[in-house]
Amino acid sequence: MFRTALRNVLAHKARLLMTVLAVTLGVAFVAGTLVFTSTVSAAYRNSAEKASDRVDVAVRSDGARTGPGTAPELTPELVRRMARAPGVRSVTSVVSGFTAVAGRDGELVGAGWSTQGANYTVDNGADGASDARYPLKGGRFPHGPDEVALDVSTAERAEYRIGDTVRLSVDGPVRTPRLVGIFTTDSGEVAAGGTLALFDTPTAQHLFTRPGTFTEIDVEAAAGTSQTELAAAVDTMLPEGLRSTTGREIAEERALRVESSLTSLRTTLLAFAGVALFVGIFLIANTFTMLVTQRTRELALLRAVGATRRQVSRSVLIEAFVVGLVASVAGLAAGIGIGAALGPLTSSLAKGGHTLPDGPVAVTPATVITSLALGIGITMLAAWLPGRRAARTAPVAALGSVHAAATPRSLLLRNVLGVLITVAGTATVLGATGMTMDEGQFVMVLGGAVLMTGVVVLTPLLSRPFLAAAAPVLRAFGVCGKLARENVLRNPRRTAATASALTIGLTLVTALTVLAVSGQRGIDERATAALSADYVVRTATYEPLSGVVEKRLAESDGVSAVSPLREVPVRVTGRETFVTGVDAATIRRLLRPDFSDGSLARFGGRGVIVSTDTAQQRGWHTGSTVPVTYPDGARGQLTVVGIYRADDLLSGIITDTRTLDPHLKTTTARQILVKTESGPGDTAKRRIAKALGDNPAVLVQSKQDVSDSIARGTTTMLNLLYGLLAMAVIVAVLGVVNTLAMSVAERAPEIGMLRAVGLGTHQAKRMVRLESLAISLFGGLLGVVLGTFFGWAGSRLLASDMPGFALVVPWGHLILFLALAGLVGMLAALWPARRAAHLNLLGAIKAQ
Repeated sequence: MFRTALRNVLAHKARLLMTVLAVTLGVAFVAGTLVFTSTVSAAYRNSAEKASDRVDVAVRSDGARTGPGTAPELTPELVRRMARAPGVRSVTSVVSGFTAVAGRDGELVGAGWSTQGANYTVDNGADGASDARYPLKGGRFPHGPDEVALDVSTAERAEYRIGDTVRLSVDGPVRTPRLVGIFTTDSGEVAAGGTLALFDTPTAQHLFTRPGTFTEIDVEAAAGTSQTELAAAVDTMLPEGLRSTTGREIAEERALRVESSLTSLRTTLLAFAGVALFVGIFLIANTFTMLVTQRTRELALLRAVGATRRQVSRSVLIEAFVVGLVASVAGLAAGIGIGAALGPLTSSLAKGGHTLPDGPVAVTPATVITSLALGIGITMLAAWLPGRRAARTAPVAALGSVHAAATPRSLLLRNVLGVLITVAGTATVLGATGMTMDEGQFVMVLGGAVLMTGVVVLTPLLSRPFLAAAAPVLRAFGVCGKLARENVLRNPRRTAATASALTIGLTLVTALTVLAVSGQRGIDERATAALSADYVVRTATYEPLSGVVEKRLAESDGVSAVSPLREVPVRVTGRETFVTGVDAATIRRLLRPDFSDGSLARFGGRGVIVSTDTAQQRGWHTGSTVPVTYPDGARGQLTVVGIYRADDLLSGIITDTRTLDPHLKTTTARQILVKTESGPGDTAKRRIAKALGDNPAVLVQSKQDVSDSIARGTTTMLNLLYGLLAMAVIVAVLGVVNTLAMSVAERAPEIGMLRAVGLGTHQAKRMVRLESLAISLFGGLLGVVLGTFFGWAGSRLLASDMPGFALVVPWGHLILFLALAGLVGMLAALWPARRAAHLNLLGAIKAQ
C-alpha cells in the first residue's frame, strides 16, 4: 500500500501541484515570520549584551519622573562613595535625555526611533581625553554648550561633517552647536535607526537634569567580583528610593523590551499565516476528494483483492504525508529566504538608512519543527475525511459507479448541523455587542469563529438560491450558461469547498475595512470634537515641550490665546496619578469639553474638572472635595466643579496651571493649544513655526492636520492588512484553479461527447469560465455579507469604549471587493478553460 500511495502521488503530480503550492505559501509565511522575528530578536539581544559589557551594576533613581515628593538624586558625592566600595573597578556617571537632530534638509533624523543625547566621560579614558564607550572615528569630544559629537550613522544620514553647524532640539527651542567629533557605538537603539548626540557633562546636566546631578551611575566590577556581589555591596550605600540593577538584568530588560515589541508583530503575521493555511484546508480537502472520487474503482478493486478499510484510508494519508512533506520543506526553505530578505528590505524602505542591527539569520529548531508539523499536519488533516469516505465505500457499489453523489440524508444532516452552529455563532456575536470592549472582545472572536464554521457547513445549501437568482443571467449565454449552472449544482459539496476559501478571505477583508473606515471617522471626531484651538503644537516623538516654547508662542504676533496641556504626577486621595494643567484664563477659547454635569464656569483656582470614568472610579460628583499632594510635598484641597466625557485630547483630572506651577521645579507641556487672531491658515501656521525656529522636532497641527494624520495611520494599517490577507486570497484562487482543472479532467468524457455533438472550442471555454465566475461571485457575495455583519458587530463593541463611534458602510469598497471576486473567477478559469477546449475528443470519449 505504501508503494501504491507513492505511485499515485507521482501519477497525479500535476493535479497536486496547486495543493503543494498552497501549503508551501502558508508554511513559507509562518517560517518567514518566525525566522525574521528570531533574527531581529537575536540581533537586538546581542547588541544589548554588547552595549552592557562594561556595565556590571547600574544605579537609577526610582520615581524621579513618575512620583510626587522629592526623589533622591544621583550626586557626585554618591559617585565618590561608590568608587570606594569593595569590588569596584571604575564608576561612570551618566546624564541622558531626549535630543532631536535635524539633517541638512531640515527633516528629523531617526524619527520614530530612540533619539537620545548623553554626556561623555573621561573617567575610563587611559589618556584622559577619551571614552571607551564611544570610540572616536574623527575629531574630538565636545567642550562647552556650543559643541556636540554625533554617532557615525547619524552624521552620515544627516550629511554632517566635522565643523558643520548642527540643528538640534532637547525640549523645543532649536540649538545650533558645532560638530566637533564623530564616534562609533554599540547601542542597539542607534543600530535600529535612532540617533545619539554627546555633550560634555555640564552641558548635558543643564539640558537633561540640573547641575551636579546624574540620571544613572554605571559601575564596573573588579576582577574576581561577580555582578551579584557588586550589586549587594552597592546597595548598602544607596539611600531609599535608589536601586541597583546588574548588567545581566539590564541586557535582559532591553532584550525583553525588544521581544515584547516584536510579539504583536509576530502574532499578527502568524494569525494571517494561519488564515492562509486554514483556507488551504479547503483546497487540500477538495483536491483529495476529487482524486479519491476519480480512483473509486481502483480503490474498490484493492478492497476486492483483500485490502482493508484501514489500509485504503492509510494509503490516502500516506499520499497526503508525502505531499505535505514536500510542500513543507519547500515552504521552510522559502520562509528562510523571506526571513533573511525582510531585514534588508525593511532597512531599504525605511527613511534614513538602517533600521535593524546586523546579525546572522536565526533559524531555530522550533521554527523548523513548527513549519514541518504545520504543513504535514494540515495536509493530512484535510485528507483524512476523503480517505475515510473512500474506505467506507462498499467494493461492489464502487465498482458499479465511478461517481457516488452525496446522499440526501447526509446533506440533510449537514444542513441541520450547519443551522445549529450558525444560530449559536450569531447569538454569541450579538451577545458580545452588548458588552464592554474588555469583556466582549474574546466572546466576539469566539462567536465569529463559530458563525464562520456554520456558514461554511451551510454553503452547499446557500449556493442553490444564489444560483437560482443567477439563472436568468446564465441563460443569457445560451447552452454554455445552462451547462455551467448544472456543473456547479452537480456537486454542491465541491462548490461549497471551493467558494468557502474565497468567502473566508473576503469576510476578513470586508470586516477589517468596515471597522477601519468606521474607526477612522470615530477617532477623527473623538480627537477634534473638544478642540476649539486653531493649532496643536507638540514634538514629533511626544517628548515634553519646555516652558520657553509656551512663552514664545504667547509672545508671537497674531496669537490671541495659548494654553499648555501640562501632565504632572501628584498624589490624590492617597493614590499616585497624573493631573493635566491648563490655563484657566484662556482654556474656554481653546477647548469645549462635553460635560455630563457642571461646566467651566467655576473652573480655575481650586476648582477642577474630571472625566466621567475617573469620577465613577473614585466616587466623585460635582462639589466633591479632593485632597492632593503636589510634587514638592505640599498639600492642598481641590473641588470638582464639572464632569466631562473623556476623549483623545482630554482625560482624567484637569486643573489650573496657576494652582499647579508653584509646586514644580520646571514647567513642561505635553502639547500646547494655540488660537490665532486670523484663524487657521498657511500664513498663521508659518508664523508659528518660524517663532519656534522652524524646529523639525516640533509639529504645528491644525484640526485638518490631526485628521489627516489619523487617516494616514488608518490607510497604512489597511494596506498592511490587505497585503497580509492577499496570501489567503491567493490560496483561494489556487483552490478555484485546482478545482476547475480537476473537474475538467473528471468530466473529460462528458466534455468530449459535447464537443462531438457540436459544442465549439469557444463555447467550451465559456462554459468553464461561467462556472468559475459563478463560484467566485457566490463566495465573494457571501464573504462581503458576512464581513459587513462582523464589521457592524465590531463597531457596536467598539462604541462601548469609544463614544461617538458609528458604523460607516464603505459601499465603494464593497462593490470593489465583489468586482475583484469576479476577476478572480475569470483569471482562475484561464488554464482550466484552455484544457477543456483542447481535449482530445476520441481519447476523452474512449475514457468513458
